[in-house]
Amino acid sequence: MRLYIFKSDAKSELRAFAADVTGSKLPDQFRPWHAIGVVGADKAPPHRLSRQQIERAIDTQGFQLWRMKSNGAKG
Repeated sequence: MRLYIFKSDAKSELRAFAADVTGSKLPDQFRPWHAIGVVGADKAPPHRLSRQQIERAIDTQGFQLWRMKSNGAKG
């Protein structure tokens, strides 16, 4: 599965993974979302996040949210 990475304009530290480039299933309360990257099917997600957990969340909820810490690290 190709993972698309999005950034929320409503909450600047909030990021999300989705399976489609439009982010059609991302939560409305954090819109607008902007695509900022893509992780190929054979690549590891950033910040040592678990691809298995991301794909499971996408399969069940349509997306996976994650938050960047102020110093740029995930949280």
